[in-house]
Amino acid sequence: MASEQAALESVVSFTAERGGERLDRAVLAWVPALSRAVVQRLIKTGEVTVHGRSSKPSYRVQPGDPIVVRVPASTPEQVLPEDVPLDVIYEDEALLVVNKPAGMVVHPALGHASGTLVNALLAYCPQVAHVGGLERAGIVHRLDKDTSGLLLVAKDEATHAALQRQFKHRQVTKTYLALVEGRVQPREGIIEAPIGRDKRQRKRMAVVRSGRAARTMYRAVQYLADHTLLEVRPHTGRTHQVRVHLAWLGYPVVGDAVYGYRHQRLLRERYFLHAARLRFTHPATGEEVEVEAPLPPELAAVLKRLGH
Repeated sequence: MASEQAALESVVSFTAERGGERLDRAVLAWVPALSRAVVQRLIKTGEVTVHGRSSKPSYRVQPGDPIVVRVPASTPEQVLPEDVPLDVIYEDEALLVVNKPAGMVVHPALGHASGTLVNALLAYCPQVAHVGGLERAGIVHRLDKDTSGLLLVAKDEATHAALQRQFKHRQVTKTYLALVEGRVQPREGIIEAPIGRDKRQRKRMAVVRSGRAARTMYRAVQYLADHTLLEVRPHTGRTHQVRVHLAWLGYPVVGDAVYGYRHQRLLRERYFLHAARLRFTHPATGEEVEVEAPLPPELAAVLKRLGH
């Protein structure tokens, strides 16, 4: 029974570091893959305990409180096709490129077993079901939940492997549009700073001496009042690389409450980062393919407000 229980759930245990924070917010900080609604439901059903006892979402944690979170596991058998709308920018027999909206999780994870890009792809193109594994569904790279833009998907194993090799050898060019706080100087440059886990806040990334090498190129497209619209090209693919590098440079991404300003004025539901262009070599034809995705309406509206 114990082994069966372990297969059905994931258990996260941690100790509260500071007091006064609501229990639901404390759990969210330690398990960011969960949504707040999921966290509150887990607390109310007794799956979150403090000192071994169930509590309320509004409970104010105390320093040293032992907190245990039990979450039902998402197994490959639970990843099902879902009729979720997809914005397909390019498609042929070997691959497709989709324009992911902000707010959509790419792969199923704790608290996100449905509504993901994988669920949508399984319904749109069933043949990707086992390309790279069921939970990958042919997806070659990834974008953060609140980053919109282009993602490359392979329809067969050979294409998937070939595209992965291109990413490994830095042969795929990804271009982002980012609106940042401040007037960036110099107008263009290269940021080279290692990125690793933030030692003070383990759920965040940071520029740290012991981190992995990371390189980001940027160019100012336009100055807008106290902001700058940038074209950004990450040469490496570290977690949160663009957001971490720009914040480290002193120009955090607008709307990014994690690495930027805590209180945002222009964007509150997402941050201004969009994967606008993707260039790669087609594995079947050997020809260069370049795909573009327009700015989502909510980002275009921000630029309009600033006089773009």
